[in-house]
Amino acid sequence: MASFPITPRNRIRQYPQRARYDRTTIYAILDASFLAHVAYVRDGNPVLIPMLYARRGDALLMHGSPKSGLMQHLAAGGEVAVAVTLLDALVVTKAVADLSVNYRSVVVFGRGRLLPEEEKLAALRVLTERIVPGHWRDDNAPLAEDLAAVAVAEIPIELASAKVREMPPDDRPAFRDAAVWAGLIPIRTIFGPPQAAPYTGAERPPEALRQLYGLPNPYRGDDTHHHASRV
Repeated sequence: MASFPITPRNRIRQYPQRARYDRTTIYAILDASFLAHVAYVRDGNPVLIPMLYARRGDALLMHGSPKSGLMQHLAAGGEVAVAVTLLDALVVTKAVADLSVNYRSVVVFGRGRLLPEEEKLAALRVLTERIVPGHWRDDNAPLAEDLAAVAVAEIPIELASAKVREMPPDDRPAFRDAAVWAGLIPIRTIFGPPQAAPYTGAERPPEALRQLYGLPNPYRGDDTHHHASRV
């Protein structure tokens, strides 16, 4: 389906005109980040955990300690809600009461499962390449003991909805003539020049990583600061 069904669980009620249910929009927002907040209920209490993630098809991948509460919850088939938000601009109005932000956000609902041992390596490669493109090689792949010490969860995206605000300031007439500045202040996530670890020799950052993040290439004498936004 091109869009997720609209149900009481994922319906946007506040400002429904900003709602998006199509997979294209939702997946584009998910793919623009790799940090999510995962909510679930443990022993009757709400829990919220920040997690790295990667989307693989119609599912999200996450990893963590097998002993963590979240991984145990997912292992039992527990339901989670996953939120990703991208801030695009401060919307500064003359009226303080109308200050806002432009944003793109997604909430995903699903029940997870822990991947069996034979599926872990491929999933970890997807996670690694999503965050540090080009970094995975045969000589730095996880060892057997690394795989034994980590749990990898797959969360099929059962339902999802996005909410998008992309509007300029629009003050009420009563405030338009106030001697106060109004406008947009863009927000961008930027990445700085690579800083090599002390034990790194002549190795260079992966070219795919440098290109994706718009990082300067110090090995070509490129010291400009055209750091592209991930989002």
